[in-house]
Amino acid sequence: MPTVHVDLADRAYQVMVENGLLVRAGEAIAPLHSGKRAAVISDSNVDPHHGDTLIASLTAAGIESTRHIVPAGESSKCFTQLGKLCSELAAERHDRSSFIVALGGGVIGDLAGFVAASFFRGIPFVQIPTTIVAQVDSSVGGKTGINLPEGKNLVGAFHQPSLVLVDPDTLTTLPPREFHEGFAEAIKHAAIRDAAMIGELAALDPDNRQVPAELIARNIAIKARIVEEDELETLGTRALLNFGHTIGHGIEAAVPYGEMLHGEAISLGLRAALFLSKKLSDLPAAKAQEIEDLLKQYHLPVQLPDAITTETVLDRLARDKKFQSGQIRFVLLRDAGDAFLSKDVTIEHLREAIEYLRS
Repeated sequence: MPTVHVDLADRAYQVMVENGLLVRAGEAIAPLHSGKRAAVISDSNVDPHHGDTLIASLTAAGIESTRHIVPAGESSKCFTQLGKLCSELAAERHDRSSFIVALGGGVIGDLAGFVAASFFRGIPFVQIPTTIVAQVDSSVGGKTGINLPEGKNLVGAFHQPSLVLVDPDTLTTLPPREFHEGFAEAIKHAAIRDAAMIGELAALDPDNRQVPAELIARNIAIKARIVEEDELETLGTRALLNFGHTIGHGIEAAVPYGEMLHGEAISLGLRAALFLSKKLSDLPAAKAQEIEDLLKQYHLPVQLPDAITTETVLDRLARDKKFQSGQIRFVLLRDAGDAFLSKDVTIEHLREAIEYLRS
């Protein structure tokens, strides 16, 4: 079983990756928690596929659980659902000896993680990600939170999970669009830290749901090493994970939440970041094209819809937490696998990159 250790001193944890792991989730979780009551948080899409399997596994391991379902989609990352879930946990008499299990994609991981960070001022939680984007990226690193109308993830907390269980078999139930969007994060990891992975991703069939556990674990290891270096994003290293996300988040927030999936917006953001990397940091054009071709191979968008105006995107990204005291912190590539945080990107550069996405 590929296992990645996230070394964060007293907050360290394991990420286990194995096909069929969901059936054995209870036996993996039980030794970590002295409390034997869990609140399983999932959504209306994931629970019908995987909820019963997880509950049965927890029960077999002697863990009593309650079930809490929110509507599927990005719009559930909000104060309304946060308050509703906390009230449900209180009504079920959960307390600081309980723990939360997040079963779902990035939305559930972020929302349930923030519930765990907030309820009784913080209780443990376990991540069981069921999408590519959550398995290779968002389930690891401890970022939890909700959205505001003004921007993504503007309210939240760093709260590391006690365990992450990744079962690649859960990917088989995803609709095609949700399956493909997550590869934007894998392509990002290859671009910033593992140039060899670009060719390996290109060699895979983008429609084959049997995603190798080793590939998922390799992505997780990239994320884990960066998080270990800069857990709270104060040194600049963790900001490298934002490659493609500054403009991507602006695009995602420029339309109603859920209209454009996270990975789809990040794909556009990656193309914009490649454009600026060629312009400002001499990224070879051939390497930028190789990465852009990979986005197309995985059925990810590379052209901005005409209905999304440049000024709307600029307005949204100006509110993003990647700005510090009004200064733009933008990740560029010198070459594949060689990312750095630049302070040389201006608003005019951003405007030019957004307009480039219309070509």
